[in-house]
Amino acid sequence: MLLLSLTACATQVSTAVAHTATTPGFLLGLWHGFIFPVAWVLSLFMPDVAVYAVPNTGGWYDFGYFLGIVVFGVGARQTRTVYVTRRSR
Repeated sequence: MLLLSLTACATQVSTAVAHTATTPGFLLGLWHGFIFPVAWVLSLFMPDVAVYAVPNTGGWYDFGYFLGIVVFGVGARQTRTVYVTRRSR
């Protein structure tokens, strides 16, 4: 329990997450979320491929990544609605 509570104190080095003009933002997060399934499979075999960009702009990148996966990517499967018109007992 003590070890678990100590992990909450972990931080990143500020120079590792410095924001520049080329830091991925919302639109790249959206794109990375959309291509997540392909990137994940490639990351299993290619060490230079990652599924998440670090450093990024933070909340906006995360929001774009989420939308890319859920709305436009994996979670955007068309569902089928089944209507029951008659039941037999």
